[in-house]
Amino acid sequence: MEIVSVIGSGTMGRGIAYTSAAAGFTTYVQDISEKALETCRSYIEKQFNRAVEKGELDREAADAAINRIRYTTQLEEAAKDADIVIEAVLEIMDLKIEIFKQLDKIVKPSAILATNTSTMSPTEIAAQTSRPDRCLALHFFNPVPRMKLIEVVCGLETSEETIERSFEFGKALGKECVKINEFPGFATSRMNCLIGNEAMNMVMEGVGTVEDIDKAIKLGLNHPMGPLALADLVGLDTRLRNMEYLHKTLGEKYRPCPILVKYVKAGRLGKKSGKGFYNYN
Repeated sequence: MEIVSVIGSGTMGRGIAYTSAAAGFTTYVQDISEKALETCRSYIEKQFNRAVEKGELDREAADAAINRIRYTTQLEEAAKDADIVIEAVLEIMDLKIEIFKQLDKIVKPSAILATNTSTMSPTEIAAQTSRPDRCLALHFFNPVPRMKLIEVVCGLETSEETIERSFEFGKALGKECVKINEFPGFATSRMNCLIGNEAMNMVMEGVGTVEDIDKAIKLGLNHPMGPLALADLVGLDTRLRNMEYLHKTLGEKYRPCPILVKYVKAGRLGKKSGKGFYNYN
C-alpha cells in the first residue's frame, strides 16, 4: 500500500490522517466542508510541530509528513488512486452506506474500503457495494496517534486477503491489530459503552461527583482515564448514537442513560462544544 484516503476530517479522520502521513503514506483527506478541511490542516500541522518540540520527530521528517497530505472536497480526487479508503464520518448508517456506494464506483478494483465505525455492521455497509469481500471495519481509537489498537472487524463476506492486508497496514502504522468477528459493538465499544453508561447512571443517582466517580475508576480499576472524561472526549452525541444502536441491536441493558439524552439535547456534547460532564471553557 502506498496511498491512503480518509473520508471525513473530524476528530477521528484527522487522527488517522496524521498517523498515516507520519508512517510514510501519501494521504488524502476529503470533507465536504472547506472550513472543516482548514481546521483539520491546522490541527495536523500543529501536532507535527509539537512532535518536533518534544523530540519525537526531527524537523525534516515532520515537514515531509506534512507534505504527504492532500486536502480536497472532491471524493473522486481523494479516492480514485487509493489502495485503502477509510471512512470516518458520523455514526449514521444511511450516511455511511451512501458514501460506500459512491466509493464503489470510484476506487480501483484492488482497493480496500474500510469504515471506522465503533459499533455498526460492516456487513450491512459492504452489502451495498459490488466488492463485499474487500470491505471491513477498521476501528481506530481516540487519540489515534497514541492509541495502539486497531480492531479489524470482519464482515460476512470479508476475504482472508483483505484481513491480511489490513493487518499489514496496521503494522505499518505502528499499531497492534486484533481480529474481531462482526457483532454489534465489536469487543471494545460494548464494554466502553456499558461502563460509561453506568457511570452516568451513578452521577444521576447521586452516588458521587463526576470527578470522584472518574477518579475511582481510574485508580481503583487502573483505567487510563475516567469513563465520563472519555465520553466527553468521544463526544456525547457520538456516544448517544452508539448507545441507541446497541440498545436497538443488543437489548435493554444498553438503554442510554437519561442524563446523556438530556445533555445532548442541551448541546452539551463534551470537549468539542466546551461543556459536557466537565467544563472546558
